[in-house]
Amino acid sequence: MICKINMQMKKGTIFILVAVMALSACSNRSNQKLPVLGVRKLIEKIVAGKTIVDTLYKKIPPFQMVNQDSLVVTNSDFDGRIYVADFFFTSCPDVCPIIQRNMLTVYQKYKNNRQVKLLSYTIDPKHDTPSKLKNYAVKLGLEGTQWEFLRGEKQSVAALAKNDYMVSVDDDTKGPGGFAHEGYFVLVDKEKRMRGVYDGTNIQEVKKLMNDMDILLSEYDK
Repeated sequence: MICKINMQMKKGTIFILVAVMALSACSNRSNQKLPVLGVRKLIEKIVAGKTIVDTLYKKIPPFQMVNQDSLVVTNSDFDGRIYVADFFFTSCPDVCPIIQRNMLTVYQKYKNNRQVKLLSYTIDPKHDTPSKLKNYAVKLGLEGTQWEFLRGEKQSVAALAKNDYMVSVDDDTKGPGGFAHEGYFVLVDKEKRMRGVYDGTNIQEVKKLMNDMDILLSEYDK
């Protein structure tokens, strides 16, 4: 009888410890804040008759492209949402299958979360037609357009990658599939500012991305 009571007490103690640790983790996460990445500049403005200095952060600029459903998508379609972006092409024999498989892990965690979107820009618009992008999405088992596959003018996408997302994208006749590109995931907040860059080929980095996404979402819950 004493042993049973001790076991029950031990189980109760473990339950309490687990609950406390979970609450502590949530509390720590809610108190964390991700850095804002990219170029920034200081600006002066007048508030209540006083001159104050504020920081202006670089934002992902407006864009207009076509998605896997042949619908026009602009940056305003991401208003009020955080999103993760990457650059790929459907015939890529190298890193793309890995990064898109890892992006699928992110999609599955945040599926149907209206505050989260995913965005993959094709760097091969000549061959990646909307129908081919649609077939690619279907093979991944995707539903709806929470994960957008976008097709735009080749040079514009390359410039957007390099100048705004800080991801290298280039033609390379000797590279796999004729392109050289980095497999990074870029986390963007609701204000279109970069908040994190992660190696999309590394599952530990992807786990860090998802943890940072939770931290970022908690910023908007305060």
